Amino acid sequence: MAASITTEQSDKQLISELAEKVVNRGMAVPAIFFLDMMKYLSFFGGQMMVFFGPIITAFISSQSYYKFAELLEDRNNVEFLLIEIERLESDNKKKES
Repeated sequence: MAASITTEQSDKQLISELAEKVVNRGMAVPAIFFLDMMKYLSFFGGQMMVFFGPIITAFISSQSYYKFAELLEDRNNVEFLLIEIERLESDNKKKES
């Protein structure tokens, strides 16, 4: 039971780090539009990531790539990513004001 809670927390941390990278690069709005449109196809998108994995992992870390593919197959994780991006973008706008 404790292992599943720890894994879930680490997954949420990984998604939060991805959201932070998206916001820091100024891509929050396009990412929100894209993820909102595609969240219903999240399983298909995850499977496409696995399909293209051998090519893409020649350039990036394979462990993190396949972990993201696994996480993004679940619609709830995509929704969590959307919420995190929106929260971080809102926090940035409040700091700028």
